[in-house]
Amino acid sequence: MSTLPFVHLHCHSHYSLLDGAGKIDRLVEQAKALRMNALALTDHGNLYGALQFYRKAHDVGIKPILGYEAYVAPGSRFHKEAGSMKEASSHLTLLAQNRAGFQNLLKLASAAFTEGFYFRPRIDKQLLSEHSDGLICLSGCASSELSRALAGGTPSDLDKACQIAAWYHELFGDRYYLEIQNNGLELQEIILQGAVEVARRTAIPLVATSDVHYVRREDHEAQDVLLCINTGKFRTDTKRMRMETREFFLRSPEEMYAAFEGHEE
Repeated sequence: MSTLPFVHLHCHSHYSLLDGAGKIDRLVEQAKALRMNALALTDHGNLYGALQFYRKAHDVGIKPILGYEAYVAPGSRFHKEAGSMKEASSHLTLLAQNRAGFQNLLKLASAAFTEGFYFRPRIDKQLLSEHSDGLICLSGCASSELSRALAGGTPSDLDKACQIAAWYHELFGDRYYLEIQNNGLELQEIILQGAVEVARRTAIPLVATSDVHYVRREDHEAQDVLLCINTGKFRTDTKRMRMETREFFLRSPEEMYAAFEGHEE
C-alpha cells in the first residue's frame, strides 16, 4: 500500500463517450485500493457522471473533486467555420473548488451544447471569464492551447506559451496551474520541458496528471476498441487515432512519482 501523497486530477470515465473505458465504480474503488484520499472526474465536454461519482466517492470515503475537460473554441463559440475537429477547439481542465465552482461548471457545460456546439460542445474565453469563480484551472493535456504552442519547441513557441499562460493566470490567479503529463509519449516530453521553462519564467506552479482513460493497464485493448468505434476505423488501420502506450490507466502514486522523476514536488 502506498504512503506517497498523490491525487489524480485528470480522469475520464465511460461518460467520456467512446473514449473513456473506466466505469465510475471501478475508478473510485481502485483509487481507494491505492489509498488515495481524493479523486477528480474530468470527462470530455460533459458532467453526465458527476452525481453518480459524487455519491460513490462518498460511499467509500474518498473526497470527490467534480471537474470537466472543456473544449475551448479558438475565438467566439458562435463562430463555426473551422475546417476540422482539431482546429475547432482545444482542451482545458477545470475543477470545482466549491459550490459556486460547480454551478459555474454547469453553466459552462450547458452553454457549450446550446451555443457553442461545433464538432464538440465548446465554450470560449468570454464564457470562461464570466464563469471562472470557484474554479481551479489546469492548462490541459497535449491537445490544449498551451501544449500546442509548446509542441514546436522553438523560442518563439515558448514566448507564445508564456503569453497564453499569462492570460489564464490573470483570470484565475493562484487557481491556475501548468499541467504536465507523461504517459510515455515523445510529444508529452517536449511539452513537459517547455512547461517547466514557462513555470520558471512566470512562477506559475506545475501539476502532474495522468490523463486517465481506463482503470487498469490491461483495459487498454477495450479502450482502443471504443476509439475505433468513435472514429469509424478498424484496429488494423495504421494511420488511425490511437493511444500509443498502455500508460493511460489509474496509476499508483509510486508509478506517478517514477514517471515524473525530478519533478516530485
